[in-house]
Amino acid sequence: MGEPLEVIVIGGGIGGLCLAQGLRKAGVAVRVFERDDHPASRWEGYRIHVDPAGARSLRACLPAPLWEAFLATAGPGGDFAFLTPQLSELVVVEESISYPHLAADPAESHYAVDRRTLRRLLLSGLGDVVAFGAEFVGYEHTADDRVAAHFADGTRVVGDVLVGADGVGSRVRRQYLPAAEPQPVGVGGVGQKTWLTEETRAWVPRRLQHGMNLVMDHGPLALFTAAYEPPHDARAVLERLAGDVPPGIETPYILCALVTDPARLPPDLATLDSAALRDLADDLIAHWHPDLRRVLAESDPESRGCTVFTASPEIPAWPSTRVTVLGDAIHTMPATGGLGGNAAMRDARLLARRLSAAAGGEQDLLAAIGDYEDALRDHGYAAVRAALKTRDRMLAHNPLRTMATRAWFRLCRLSPAVRRRTFQDRPDAPSAPRSWERSAT
Repeated sequence: MGEPLEVIVIGGGIGGLCLAQGLRKAGVAVRVFERDDHPASRWEGYRIHVDPAGARSLRACLPAPLWEAFLATAGPGGDFAFLTPQLSELVVVEESISYPHLAADPAESHYAVDRRTLRRLLLSGLGDVVAFGAEFVGYEHTADDRVAAHFADGTRVVGDVLVGADGVGSRVRRQYLPAAEPQPVGVGGVGQKTWLTEETRAWVPRRLQHGMNLVMDHGPLALFTAAYEPPHDARAVLERLAGDVPPGIETPYILCALVTDPARLPPDLATLDSAALRDLADDLIAHWHPDLRRVLAESDPESRGCTVFTASPEIPAWPSTRVTVLGDAIHTMPATGGLGGNAAMRDARLLARRLSAAAGGEQDLLAAIGDYEDALRDHGYAAVRAALKTRDRMLAHNPLRTMATRAWFRLCRLSPAVRRRTFQDRPDAPSAPRSWERSAT
């Protein structure tokens, strides 16, 4: 027989909340402590891509009504196109190539989800679990072999396991695994969203209004765009679950992420206001098609943000304790590839499964955490490597290589067989199921 576990989660983002849902579903006691005073205390981000790894994790962790609500509020993932800066279409990769199993199983498909919507879904039913306005400052191991979390207001909370799900700047990681501090990786950029209204649809290039697109320049500069088209009743579904729904949650938009070498960005990037970010983006793409420039220039001023991305180093295996980490706290990666959120949800699913096994007496607690951390290093670091490879492809600045790539893409456009061979889903793809996912299914 096992013993009841009490799990403390630091961080109420997507990964931490997914873990809380999975633990509650398994009957394991959990408490989540989030520094922000409210889910909308600060900018909540853009549309995110939920790939099959994320979808499988959500289905495993969420109760059935919330999984159905996810499907009812998520937009289509769409196909993927490669474009030139003058809007010439090089190739469009169909969903059936990138995600061959999407028709057979909703959890093997991919989705476009507004981060605000997903977070509200993950918060649903956790009102007695999540504490907002709780700033974590550190932890200690207690004399009775438990863990105590300390907070800025002097609160001390004791549990059996402490999980750092507190993101890139994780205080849990800095105390526990200081060697895993993320480092700059030579890519930065400006993010923004352009609303798709009746007026803007009249002039926004039609290709940008669907699916995902990558515009690649000769120099170290690329623009990723992704359309978010929520179902018509997404707001109503969310209101029934969450009550308080952010404004604009039902309005379609295009996520635009302009990325480049940080050397091309001003040293005071973090201090630039919205107008300055608009001018910076326009300067970077001054030679691009006027419609592309207009899409960025007329983006929502409040949505503009900038960052210089970092990535976590791959550190050797560490001895497992009653403290562990998930998501960006341990495998930070640049947004190139859209893998970070999916890796965090995958962590959450596996950690919930292993802690549930320990609570049920099926496995020793430290062994369960060790198994989780072995898998975390496998799929988490693989996702970091994949994101960095995508960064390299996006920012390639060898003109001859760019010309060769474009020629190959044009060949792929003409030949379905070549297109499928080039872009088909691979067994080693970041979202491909690991052995533990197959056995769980």
